[in-house]
Amino acid sequence: MAEVAGLQIESRLNRDGQPRAYLAGTRVRVQDIYAMSEVHGQTPDEIVRSLPHLSLAQVHAALAYFFQHTGEILQELREDESMVQQFRAMTGPGPVEQKLRQSTDANRDSVSS
Repeated sequence: MAEVAGLQIESRLNRDGQPRAYLAGTRVRVQDIYAMSEVHGQTPDEIVRSLPHLSLAQVHAALAYFFQHTGEILQELREDESMVQQFRAMTGPGPVEQKLRQSTDANRDSVSS
């Protein structure tokens, strides 16, 4: 795939063969940095502390790329979420989800008793 945004961002195929924007030389997607920043409210410095193999410049490059390609990145997020939902529909709830449901059901039963 072609390299974009200088040497900071590159477009590569993910495991499903879909093109995704990654920080060059890493397995970190631009959408991951976007989620950490916008969804989880982390500052660029906090992101670097969470992912110490990244530089502050890389985080800023990912955010700049996101803001230049917002529609494309948000579409990738929607596609990935759709794939997750399809997988969950095929496989059913995982062990953690089952345990949480059992715990919630047990709590509800003890409250109603």
